Amino acid sequence: MSRRYFLESSIVDSKAQLVGDEAKHLAKVLRAKTGEQVTLFSGDGVEHLAQILSIGKSRIELAILESHHISREPRLSLCLAIALPRGDRQRFLIEKCVELGVAQIVPLIAERSVAQPVGNALDRCRRYVIEASKQCGRNHLLRIEGACRANDFWNRETSRRRLIAHPYGEDLAECSALSDQTELTIAIGPEGGFADEEIACARDLGWSLLQLGPRILRVETAAFYVAARLLD
Repeated sequence: MSRRYFLESSIVDSKAQLVGDEAKHLAKVLRAKTGEQVTLFSGDGVEHLAQILSIGKSRIELAILESHHISREPRLSLCLAIALPRGDRQRFLIEKCVELGVAQIVPLIAERSVAQPVGNALDRCRRYVIEASKQCGRNHLLRIEGACRANDFWNRETSRRRLIAHPYGEDLAECSALSDQTELTIAIGPEGGFADEEIACARDLGWSLLQLGPRILRVETAAFYVAARLLD
């Protein structure tokens, strides 16, 4: 697979442009030359083989040689609603969720949350998604939604089955009912878990509890465990 770059602009007359950080990285870090071929993707499932036509200070012109719909998505569409950790742990969590095939992340603001995923923090998270997608070959971007308070999120209308990671729920390893699901939402709380009032509110609205094993997992470990067990 050739080097992959995220294409933000439209393709016009079989021509495309890389600008901003993508262009700078290709031109200045990798010292690309005209005539070289790269792979472009824009998050819509299409992968383009392109050839560099010209290299400017902040813009690279490319010719599209061929385009193909290539999906590397799992059968199950998994949404993780997560009370995100801070700093490098947050970046690590998002990168690995991209690699494992998670479809959507909803940042939750819970009573015991330590991070406030709004504004610039959300923009950084979405950039992590692009960088991880470039590396792992996904052509559909993991979606990161706007932050939502936990008790508001429980009340969202959805046809998905909805579960909350909790020490006293049904064991994920023994939950055969999940094997035939095509859409699933699992909520993962902050360090210390969701407050009792948050759990009670969710259960009143039809959420079920799901145990992730006999040990208490950190937020990112819980997310990886769920994704690795359920996604192919």
